[in-house]
Amino acid sequence: MRDYKEYIEDFIGYLRRAKNSSEHTLRGYRRDVEDFFLCTNASLDQVKKEHVLMFVSSCRKRGLSNTSISRKLSALRTFFNYLKKQKVISESPLVGVRNPKTGKRLPRALSFDEIVQLIEKGAENARDRAILEFMYATGLRVSELCSLNIEDVDFSLMRAIVRGKGKKERVVYFGERAKKALLEYLRERKSIVSNPNFPDKRALFVTKRGRITDMTVRRILDKAAKKSGIFKKVYPHIVRHSFATHLLEEGMDLRALQKLLGHKNIETTEVYTHVSIERLLEIYDRTHPRAKRKD
Repeated sequence: MRDYKEYIEDFIGYLRRAKNSSEHTLRGYRRDVEDFFLCTNASLDQVKKEHVLMFVSSCRKRGLSNTSISRKLSALRTFFNYLKKQKVISESPLVGVRNPKTGKRLPRALSFDEIVQLIEKGAENARDRAILEFMYATGLRVSELCSLNIEDVDFSLMRAIVRGKGKKERVVYFGERAKKALLEYLRERKSIVSNPNFPDKRALFVTKRGRITDMTVRRILDKAAKKSGIFKKVYPHIVRHSFATHLLEEGMDLRALQKLLGHKNIETTEVYTHVSIERLLEIYDRTHPRAKRKD
């Protein structure tokens, strides 16, 4: 039997071609599956349920949360199911292994004032300003932002065509501030893509080396947070969470928000109603004259 590393490469290639998984997702799958084999030191033809349970025990000793362990088990389950379909193995060692229970974690969101602070004080240049404005205006996933092409954006109608999970297309909208920031950035972008050797002239957001990557976007957000004085972890999905939370707080219909976010199931979108309720109670406790007084 071939080395497990070769099968991991085949698996990653399958996810990239058949599932259209983002590079960020692929790195996560690779890391989790490799972690399993390095931890258990088992060859592929020897892996049994006992090795999986050993791996879970090791994860707990390393202090990993139930959420992280569940993610690793899900990656392994997908990997071994792929090998079973390819007839490399007869049965997955994950059969009968359950993910540990995880509490329903509510998404964290920045306040509106923090978002304004991030955009107004955090951007180092026109491109970063355009990215921050556009992310908050549209609620895009980082993979969707990076895959945008220049022709996907309609400035007259102030909307963009986005290719989300499973190559499904949807329409998102942006306002005047995002439009202004994009147009200012596009003037700088011209000098970058005019290089005859530039690798991807269709890409909307670029670096000098080509299309922007999710890692670059994460660095932009991290720098912007520090520069603007926001002392908490700021990452792409927290901007998406903020977009959704603020729209609900302003009265947007849940179904409309589902379409903007590109959620397949309304249950995924409903988590934001809990965030809004928590926010409402927080405001009530802080502002109502008798909320915290003792009679």
